[in-house]
Amino acid sequence: MAGDSAARGQTTRQRLLDATVALIPELGWGGVTTRLVAERAGVAPGVVHYHFASVTDLLVAAGTGFSAGMLDLLAKELTTRPGIGEGVDWLLGELSRYSGVDPASLLVVEMFLASTRLPELRERLGEQIAAFRSRVASWLAERGYQGDATAAAAMLAAAVDGIMLHRALDPDLDPAALAGPLRAMFGTIGEGTRP
Repeated sequence: MAGDSAARGQTTRQRLLDATVALIPELGWGGVTTRLVAERAGVAPGVVHYHFASVTDLLVAAGTGFSAGMLDLLAKELTTRPGIGEGVDWLLGELSRYSGVDPASLLVVEMFLASTRLPELRERLGEQIAAFRSRVASWLAERGYQGDATAAAAMLAAAVDGIMLHRALDPDLDPAALAGPLRAMFGTIGEGTRP
């Protein structure tokens, strides 16, 4: 019985997190309320407060849960690429899937903005980004990158963020067209260039 109750509680908690992840891009960080989350998740409003102390705690948990999964997947896939140039090409290809105004992009932008006002979010998101950059730096070093791999990983992560912000303003911006400058930064101009 206790196991069933715990499983139901975990399922409800996940529904609340999923509802919040969907609502943030639609309404903005500040527009999400516990009532709206409860409605979207199909539960009574009091259930939200049972699982989360505040709407801010819910927003931080939902946002950082999403970003952790996204960054982990990107790092995992990027670091399977045998060459730096191939990795840059793959990463830019992935960015082409996001318009800058799609739900995932909007969620990330909302999180970055909210992190300027919420120290807990800033700390958690900062830790996730630092872990991503560390994995990318290790991958660069393993692939023979001759420069400062830590700085290069930070630059690549910042470039990804910037490209997404620019795509929201310029839908015609093609991330793949930026391969040349990024490859040049890594010294991989001729390495396995995409046709």
